[in-house]
Amino acid sequence: MNIPSLKEVVSEQEWNLRVDLAACYRLVALYGWSDLVFTHISARIPGPEHHFLINPYGLMFDEITASSLVKVDQQCNKVIDSPFPVNPAGFVIHSCIHEAREDAGCVLHTHSRAGVAVSTQKCGVLPVSQQSTFVCASLAYHDYEGVALRDDEKPRLQKDLGDKTFLMLRNHGLLVVGKTVPDAFLSMYTFENTCRIQIDAQAGGELIQVDPRIMDNMGQVLKTVTAGQGANLAWPALLRKLDRTNPGYAN
Repeated sequence: MNIPSLKEVVSEQEWNLRVDLAACYRLVALYGWSDLVFTHISARIPGPEHHFLINPYGLMFDEITASSLVKVDQQCNKVIDSPFPVNPAGFVIHSCIHEAREDAGCVLHTHSRAGVAVSTQKCGVLPVSQQSTFVCASLAYHDYEGVALRDDEKPRLQKDLGDKTFLMLRNHGLLVVGKTVPDAFLSMYTFENTCRIQIDAQAGGELIQVDPRIMDNMGQVLKTVTAGQGANLAWPALLRKLDRTNPGYAN
């Protein structure tokens, strides 16, 4: 595909955000969380306009580049012309969360096999792994209402998410919010592994659950284990991995 570069068209801040978001799409594909051209990752562009970037509907996640991302407003109008449409279900889910959460710089949603599997279980996420302790400390649930095409579902999505980082969409999949793209990716990495571990563990013997007292103050624990850098500790290494395996995201 020959997509003209937007590097000289948009601000440096927006371009850097586009590069991170395109990298995030390719990392989601690399780790096996994508669902063909479906599901979405969005990022809010800083500023009073409340514009955000979302995937060009029809491209595989490992094809997405910084310049191919679609810039839209809160009404899903394209701010910069693009030959690609926007998935309407993706717009409903992501726009309402960006609207309600000023801290949600990035919203990442998946339909992975393990994530959907756990979303169908009445018990939800079980505190049976170290990974799950980070998730359970900031986890919310939203009941399935069909494919997210209706605006009337937005208030319920916003209310159910509240101030949490992790949202399990019942019978549907996983969603996380992050202040930045790297933050959202690290949270989804933890959420996805939590679900994979749970499904694997349930295939064996009786499960041992983590003492709930251990989940107190997990925010501070995360700061400690990431040397105070949060997701920025791993993000440069992840970009180097992409540069080795699937370069071109920064075009």
